[in-house]
Parts: sequence; C-alpha cells; structure tokens
Amino acid sequence: MNIALIAHDEEKENLIGFVTAYLPIFQKHTLFATGTTGQKISEATGLSIHRFQSGPLGGDQQIGAKIAENEMDVVFFFRDPLTAQPHDPDINALVRLCDVYKIPIATNIGTGEVLIRGLESGYIEWRNL
Repeated sequence: MNIALIAHDEEKENLIGFVTAYLPIFQKHTLFATGTTGQKISEATGLSIHRFQSGPLGGDQQIGAKIAENEMDVVFFFRDPLTAQPHDPDINALVRLCDVYKIPIATNIGTGEVLIRGLESGYIEWRNL
C-alpha cells in the first residue's frame, strides 16, 4: 500500500517515534512524505521514503494530487491543533480529499494506533479491490 506521512513541526518527533515503533509494518509498504518530515523519518529509521516538497511549499497539495489520482491508500498526518499554520487551506483541502475519496487518515497518535493496527490486520485491503 502507498502510505503518506505528514507532521507539523510540533508533531514531527511523535510521528518519528510512531514510525519507529511500527517499523516492521511500515517496511512492507511504499512510503511518501512531505519534505522535512520525510527526511527526518528516513534519517531516524533508514526507511526509503519518496519525498515531496515541504508542506507550506506545496507538499500537502502533491499528496492531495496522489489521493485524487487513487495513488494513495492511507495517510498519517499528525497535526498540531494549537498552532496556526500559514498553509491551513492546503491542510483542509488534503483532509477533504481524504473524505471525498474515502482514504483512511489519522491526524493524531490515537487514531494512528487504530489505523496502523487495522493496516497490520488487513482491514484496509478493500483499497486493493
């Protein structure tokens, strides 16, 4: 499956820890990420990650395009709800696209836990149909 990894600055360490904790699962999939997030995860885990632009420079939109083209299966987007983001319209558009195209998205570590367990158990296999 194609998995997108995105995190706001205040959530990058949480996403790195999350990916590290579930490394055996993430290793089985094709990973994509926004620029800095992808670089930091790759450096911490050794995973091969296709990196798009940084979120504020269009990376969120690039992942959104993959969703619209049915080329993304799962999104882990650890958001910081307490800090204003200059590219908030892009973030909202990405979340909206996940809803429109029925792409599972985790926006925090709690939903991330549920989604990664579902991925591991095969509950996302309907995406392959």
